[in-house]
Amino acid sequence: MSYSEAQVLEVLARIFASNSADIQVGIGDDAAVVKVHPGELVMTTDMAVEGVHFKRSWSSANDIGHRIIAANLADLIAMGATPAHLVAAVSLTGDEPLEWIEELAIGMRDEAAKVGAVIVGGDLVRSDLITLAITAIGYTQHPILRSGAKVGDSIYISGLPGFSAAGHAALILGKSEREFARAISAFRAPDVAYEIGKQMWRANSLTDISDGVTTQAEQMADASGVKFAFELEGFRASSDFALLESLAKECGISIWQWILAGGEDHGFLATGKDLPGLRVGSVIAGNGVEVIGLAELPKKFEHF
Repeated sequence: MSYSEAQVLEVLARIFASNSADIQVGIGDDAAVVKVHPGELVMTTDMAVEGVHFKRSWSSANDIGHRIIAANLADLIAMGATPAHLVAAVSLTGDEPLEWIEELAIGMRDEAAKVGAVIVGGDLVRSDLITLAITAIGYTQHPILRSGAKVGDSIYISGLPGFSAAGHAALILGKSEREFARAISAFRAPDVAYEIGKQMWRANSLTDISDGVTTQAEQMADASGVKFAFELEGFRASSDFALLESLAKECGISIWQWILAGGEDHGFLATGKDLPGLRVGSVIAGNGVEVIGLAELPKKFEHF
């Protein structure tokens, strides 16, 4: 290791420095002190572990930084909360160049800045693997829960899911980065539709689809005591469908495996009336999830 902990902390303090009036005490003391906003405080935590969620041979440090922050911000948006502050607990091996750590921090900072949020502190340790554990805090006047879906609601999704799964498959199979550029980019550093997510705050129920569409839909249906009925034509209406379909054929994989169960897209699934995004089904009486036109649901995305 060619640098000290103090040098790393100096780099992080410089990159995460902010002029936000909300921050009373930032990096450099025992804990951060921030102004509390009106409304309800919403908190979420997400982790990324080297070899499980990312590989340095596949993703740049900047990409990894964007990806872990995006996962947290999407959860807050899905609760109807405006993101405000984040803290990051990071373990490093000590073999990373200082420049790599700097790029990681820049990616984290820049993703947070997309929604006006600020990283205000964290912790740093040495380990055999790189791990990132982020806690994000936001505020809302009216939390939007998974349990609010009502019979008669339409089901909407912020954009066509499946590109992250396609990118993951492309990297595993050694496919052309040029041909799979859109998908690989979605896997490395997802372009989260934060503004569409905010426009969905009129919804009766809302969730992030990082665990896959059908998995999250089952959770919403169970919590709401209803049934989600998806219609394939709603997904086919996306202008991105033809591209994803061609990539699926190239990999010999069903496009519906990617769309319905791919995971790691960080899009938004909502129920209600006249919402933005793709209308992909209806909420009906009953329980569970069905996809009209498919005999069985694709294999679920699993973290374990």
